[in-house]
Amino acid sequence: MENRLTLNNEEISLKEIIEKIKCWFSYIFSFWKVLFFSGFIGAVLGLTYSIMDKPIYTASLSFAMEDEKAGGGIGGALGLASSFGFDLGGSGGGMFTESNLAELFKSRSMVEASLLRPVNNVDGKTISLAEMYIQNNKWRDKWKDNPKFRTITFLPGSDRKKFTREQDSIIGIIYLKLSKGALTVGQKDKKVSITSIDVSSTNESFSKLFCEALAEQVGNFYVETKSKKARMNMAILEHQVDSVRGELNSAITGVAVANDNTFNLNPALNVRRTPSARRQVDVQANTAILTELVKQSELAKVTLRKETPLIQVIDRPILPLKVEKFGKLKGIVTGGFLFVFLVVLFLSFKNLFKEV
Repeated sequence: MENRLTLNNEEISLKEIIEKIKCWFSYIFSFWKVLFFSGFIGAVLGLTYSIMDKPIYTASLSFAMEDEKAGGGIGGALGLASSFGFDLGGSGGGMFTESNLAELFKSRSMVEASLLRPVNNVDGKTISLAEMYIQNNKWRDKWKDNPKFRTITFLPGSDRKKFTREQDSIIGIIYLKLSKGALTVGQKDKKVSITSIDVSSTNESFSKLFCEALAEQVGNFYVETKSKKARMNMAILEHQVDSVRGELNSAITGVAVANDNTFNLNPALNVRRTPSARRQVDVQANTAILTELVKQSELAKVTLRKETPLIQVIDRPILPLKVEKFGKLKGIVTGGFLFVFLVVLFLSFKNLFKEV
């Protein structure tokens, strides 16, 4: 008896829910004119937005880096372990690890140095990438009435340390806009040691040129930093080689002069042969030193070649670039659906408050 009563109560509850849904549909469709009008307005606004929306051009560049020092030993063992799914970490001592490399590309110094590189604009004039960004966004039209910003220019290769406060603020804004969304750096596949750079902007030329300039700037900084100690050591050795070679040449000349002065000298006056003997000792000593320094210099050159990493660009951005734009059909559908949904939501809450 109790089971029947429970079943009847459940059937009554289900019927009530169905009836409420029917009533809700009837109530909503009673405002079909409002729904149609709101959908039409939403579709028009969506179409307007799709027409006014600027296309976004994305330039992509991928490269791989090879460092001979990281190829064997523990690095090989870690690579073998990672292939089996074990993460044993790394040495953590290098500043150019995969995790740090992305931050290096997004660092302010690298981005600003890239923005000051020279490029050719549409008129054929040589300007900086920062100036191109300002022209693309029509900032100078907004600065016409502002005497502080009206005369500001960013010349190619200008000294960053001599910038004024206003120049610092402008290039800082450009850096924030590029680093917060416009610039993406990372590995698309963690199993592959290939780094990709994506630069997005509303100007196709700027996206391509800035992407290439940033990759070149970071690449030069990477090579210079990784081989800095080896280059310093080689420069010191080359300076010492030149110095000792000069002393050796001077000693050889001194021996010749001393021999000329003692030509047909009386055997009883051997004391006058002392300068020649001293010069010969200098020649022998400098010859031995120079031989060792030349050997060390050649070894330093080999070390420098080993210390210098190889950066190989795989894919460069090629025009036309990948473009993303809010389509007209998408704008019409999205705008119409959004407005109809908001009206339905409003009518539903209005009906609910009435019942309460």
